[in-house]
Amino acid sequence: MRKGLIFAVSAPSGAGKTTLCKKVVELLPDLRHSISYTTRPPRVNEVDGVDYHFVSEEMFVKMVERDEFVEWAMVHGNRYGTAEESLKRYEAEGIDVILDIDVQGAGQIRQKLKRGVYIFVLPPFPEELEKRLRGRGTEGDEVIKARLLNAREEIGRIVNYDYIIVNDLFEDAVERLKSIIAAERCRRESVLPQIKEDWGI
Repeated sequence: MRKGLIFAVSAPSGAGKTTLCKKVVELLPDLRHSISYTTRPPRVNEVDGVDYHFVSEEMFVKMVERDEFVEWAMVHGNRYGTAEESLKRYEAEGIDVILDIDVQGAGQIRQKLKRGVYIFVLPPFPEELEKRLRGRGTEGDEVIKARLLNAREEIGRIVNYDYIIVNDLFEDAVERLKSIIAAERCRRESVLPQIKEDWGI
């Protein structure tokens, strides 16, 4: 059985990476959406254990001290992290996993695991990002301004990613992400172990 692949998807807040990742998981077999831990409160319609694992600041700090995260970061005043155990389990079972993750977290995973496929998603224009942030209706002006400033810094790290998807039309962005995953699943190192086993070579 081949090892599961890790697809790390980053984007400025409001670019649509979470919706994009969840849609691709619905469409592709053997692909799971990694559920991050966070200290921020749930938004309307978010469900614990489905959208995020919502935990207290104290619980998160204890998990950090026990070295349970493959990555974690403070983003807009809240902590977010990915449990290493879940990634190892998916890898061992040959299941590909997709993470929607900030640039800090993606950098930590790259350093710690030395593997993964890194994809950056961004809207077509800065004005569109602001429009989407305001359209969510979940943050005030100061928070939105902070997110827009942070977006420029995040986009500055785009050179660290393997693929770039401009999320202009959602359906097109979904197809681009599906194509990237399909291509990576066909790489020699992904399929060769199974071929050797099947053909006895």
